[in-house]
Order: sequence, then C-alpha cells, then structure tokens
Amino acid sequence: MQIAIALYENFTALDAIGPYDTLGHLPGAETVFVAAQPGPVLNDRRELSLLATKSFDEVTRPDVVVVPGGPVRSSQLENEALHDWLRAVDPTTTWTTSVCTGSLALAAAGLLAGRRATSHWLALETLAGLGVEATGERVVLDGKYVTAAGVSSGIDMGLTLAERIAGEFAAQSIQLMVEYDPQPPFDAGSPAKAPADLVAYWRANAKEQENVDS
Repeated sequence: MQIAIALYENFTALDAIGPYDTLGHLPGAETVFVAAQPGPVLNDRRELSLLATKSFDEVTRPDVVVVPGGPVRSSQLENEALHDWLRAVDPTTTWTTSVCTGSLALAAAGLLAGRRATSHWLALETLAGLGVEATGERVVLDGKYVTAAGVSSGIDMGLTLAERIAGEFAAQSIQLMVEYDPQPPFDAGSPAKAPADLVAYWRANAKEQENVDS
C-alpha cells in the first residue's frame, strides 16, 4: 500500500507529519513524500524542510494520497502542478485525503464538487466558494474522500483512516504507541470553544492578511 504525501512550498509541517506518523505505521505501508521535483521542500515558517524523494511524474498509482495545508492559500489554490497530479492519480486511489487547507487544493482540482468536506476554520468560507459543502467537523468522510480540519486534526484523520484500512486493533495500537492522549491546558482549540475576543482577533488578522496578499 503506497501512501503519497504531497509537498509544496509553504506547507505546514504537522499537517504532513501527523498522517505520516499514524498511517505510516500500518502493516505493509510504503510512505513516500512527493513534490513537483525531488528534493527538500520548505515549510510555511521557512525553517524546516522535508525531503521529497520522488516527483509527481514518478508516483502514478498511490493507494492513499495526503495533501497537507498551509497558511498561504495561493499555494493550494493556484498550484497547477499539484492540481494536475491530483486529477491524474485520483481515479485509482483508494483514499484521497487532506489536512487543514489541503482541502482547498482538492477542491481547486475539482475533486470535492458537491461533497461534504472540512478545512481550517478560517478557510471554510473559501472552501464553500469552491462548490463544496463546507462543515466545521474535525474529520469528514464522503466516499473515499477524507478531510481533516486544522493542523492537529491530521492525527485524528490518520487514526480514523487507519481503522478503516486495518481495523480497530491496528488503529488503537498506533494511538497507544504514539501515546496520543491529548490533555491541552486550555479549551480553546476551536472557534466554538475559544473566547470570543480571541476568535474575533484571528478573524480580523486573517482578513487583513488576505487584503495584503490580494
């Protein structure tokens, strides 16, 4: 079973590593980091890189595709090399998945039209504008398409998919061995739970950044 994790400039590291450290432990899994060209790919903070060992042209029939997100939406919405590869491999995938704003890339490639999907809470409006039934749920399954919300939810997505692929014992074993037992110091991990002034601050910050980028 080949699991292809797509990389592109400005991806968010945990979006890729969460699924890597969950799905990558499945029996028979072959995990490959893939990009337009082989080589190191810098993350959104420009401080860390992951190595793409294969190009999109070299990975033509992956069983599972994972598309991480990142804060620079043009990286997902305007990345034609990524979109072309997604359209090419999707007909033969068993599962096509995303984390965070990676769902914007799936939608921009035309794979999520009319489907239910999620993304980072600040990107749900953009996702809906791409013809997707956007929801704020943490992990959404619609057929073979599995989308996860913000950054940390990629771990939940990986475990959810692990159970679908290999069963509950395998998924629970992965959860146990990575000791995934979240006990955050604050209950502020979603806009429904965080203080209203905090949510308002980040909504305004995101809108200001969009105006700068446009």
